[in-house]
Amino acid sequence: MKLLFSFLLSVFLLGCYSKEPLKTGLEGKPLPSFSLLLPDSSTYLNTATIPSGHPIALFFYGPYCPYSRAQMEIILNNMSELKDVHFYVFTSYPFHDMKKFYDDYQLNKYSNITAGIDYKLVFSNYYQVPGVPYLAVYDKNKLLKQAFIGQVYSKQIKSAIEE
Repeated sequence: MKLLFSFLLSVFLLGCYSKEPLKTGLEGKPLPSFSLLLPDSSTYLNTATIPSGHPIALFFYGPYCPYSRAQMEIILNNMSELKDVHFYVFTSYPFHDMKKFYDDYQLNKYSNITAGIDYKLVFSNYYQVPGVPYLAVYDKNKLLKQAFIGQVYSKQIKSAIEE
């Protein structure tokens, strides 16, 4: 029992530290084209229409995942540092789950956040996402810089963009 407790404590504590970027093999590749169903339930956004010229972060989350929720709070609490990054915050959960997350965090208040659902699971298949939260950071030319799974701090996002 002590061994199990020690193991679980170690896993929990390691989860509190920032993660190194994942090596996806997709670094330097352009933003993939896929559609998001937006919170109004009738509008679709295709990522091919996202303009270049500013950094982009794709945040794939689970609406009930405590780590995804913590990551959303980190992003929102550091928005002054991240105001030049456009965040696309999305899930593959049903619409009502996305909408609740959207409303809980009042994402409509942020002009640099677009929320939605990847209803065709393109993102998770393209990146072979092993879990959530998953964050893919793109430069102003829409080329992948770095991808992360787990907690990511604002300084890591900024560093990935400036790299």
